[in-house]
Amino acid sequence: MPGWQIFYHELKDKNFEIVSVAQDTGGVKDAGPWIDKANPEYIALIDEQHLVTKLYSMVNVPTAVWINEQGKIVRANEVAFVDDRFKSYSHLDSGPYLEAIRDWVAKGARSSFILSEDELKKRLTPVSPDRLMADTEFSLAEYLYHAGHGTEAISHFKGAQRLPPDNWNYKRQAWLLSDADRDYGTNFTKEVQKLNGKPYYAPRQMPEPANKPN
Repeated sequence: MPGWQIFYHELKDKNFEIVSVAQDTGGVKDAGPWIDKANPEYIALIDEQHLVTKLYSMVNVPTAVWINEQGKIVRANEVAFVDDRFKSYSHLDSGPYLEAIRDWVAKGARSSFILSEDELKKRLTPVSPDRLMADTEFSLAEYLYHAGHGTEAISHFKGAQRLPPDNWNYKRQAWLLSDADRDYGTNFTKEVQKLNGKPYYAPRQMPEPANKPN
């Protein structure tokens, strides 16, 4: 959040806004102290029900969506790092993505980083029945957790993880709410190791800079 605050301060006077959403079942209790400590000037929300994950088909964090002044998505669902502290882990440079945002802010609809309708349709694929069932399982698990039935919630958290196996948001949240090794037979580190070189984040699909040397 401090990194995005610096970036926001650079662009805030150029018709640019950031809305960050912490997807955390624990709500203000868990996410609030992080936001308070960062003290961002931009809007910071807390999503206890993971509605952003469900409505935007997000599977990991940090993920960003670009929305123009008319409220239309113009670039969807991409990993969004503001610095390179996790580069050894993500294998992604933050620089090109930040430059793409600067280009969009400067050029608007003329930016080469805006996605066409066809490209957007490819990224925002129709929700599958398995995804809908996973969302239902996760919502039920959260309800049980908040009602004080954490043990009963585990089977539904497992169902949410099983149906869309690439949804790390559902996995990480479930593991944080209990003893992951005891209740799920795994944990975040073990699952990442199982990838065995497969990218933890989907590679970005960005156009090459116009002035890139041959």
